[in-house]
This record gives sequence, structure tokens and C-alpha cells, in this order.
Amino acid sequence: MPRIVFDEERCKGCGLCIDACPQGIVVLAEHLNRQGFHPATVKERERCQGCALCAVMCPDMVIEVTKGDGDGKSINEG
Repeated sequence: MPRIVFDEERCKGCGLCIDACPQGIVVLAEHLNRQGFHPATVKERERCQGCALCAVMCPDMVIEVTKGDGDGKSINEG
């Protein structure tokens, strides 16, 4: 299973990752980060297919998607 991690403290809540997610599992959190933005986060992590479109669309590179086979290799790095 892919693993998706958001650096919520650096996220500006632009929503590009939300629009890019074909599964519709990326949402804005209800809480604010230290910058005063609602950061993007993922709900229903088990539905993530690891396409990494959210990470590709993120202008601030705050999303990392890794393979779930234990090698820790980032999908968005190739």
C-alpha cells in the first residue's frame, strides 16, 4: 500500500492537490497550521493508489508519496 505524507506546517492550502486526486481523498483539514492556513491532508488513506498526482501538482512540494513495499522509495522521485 502506498504511503502519503503531507508537511502540514508548510502547506498553504491552495487546493491544487485536492483537484488532482482521482480518488477524491485529499481534503483541507479543519485545523490551522502555524501559518494560519487550513493544510491539505488525506482521508481514507487505504484508498490511496499511489499515483502521486497530488505531489506533482503541489507548488511547494509538501507532499511525499512512497511505495508500500517497505523500500521507502519516493514514487515522485521515480
